[in-house]
Amino acid sequence: MNNTRFATAIHIMTLLSKFSQEWMTSDWLAGSINVNPVIVRKEIGVLKEAGLIISRKGKEGGSQLAKDASEISISEIYSAVKNSDVLGKKNNNPNPACPVGKNINSHLGQLFTETDVLVCQFLGDKSLKEFTEHFD
Repeated sequence: MNNTRFATAIHIMTLLSKFSQEWMTSDWLAGSINVNPVIVRKEIGVLKEAGLIISRKGKEGGSQLAKDASEISISEIYSAVKNSDVLGKKNNNPNPACPVGKNINSHLGQLFTETDVLVCQFLGDKSLKEFTEHFD
């Protein structure tokens, strides 16, 4: 993943875990991340769709975790915002006359899938609660 979506999502989730009794606004979350609140609202929508957070609108609105932080794995957050393979993209138009080029993408596909499975397994062993405990 060559972008900051995961970093933004885990930042949001860590803040919601740390302040679990409060309804956190996208403006407040954006201030901590130092990004535009629109970016935070977009990721909140994705995390909400994944069942990781709940939100309410209005003057007393904001977001909270949908379940206890100990029940949320880091891999759930990763999977919610993942939009590309860990290793990047395949080659668009390799030379089909080349002995490597004609088969590279099928072999890369397998490598990418295996790597993604390993990343999810690794992150699946870590809970949001454990990650949140790193912050005072």
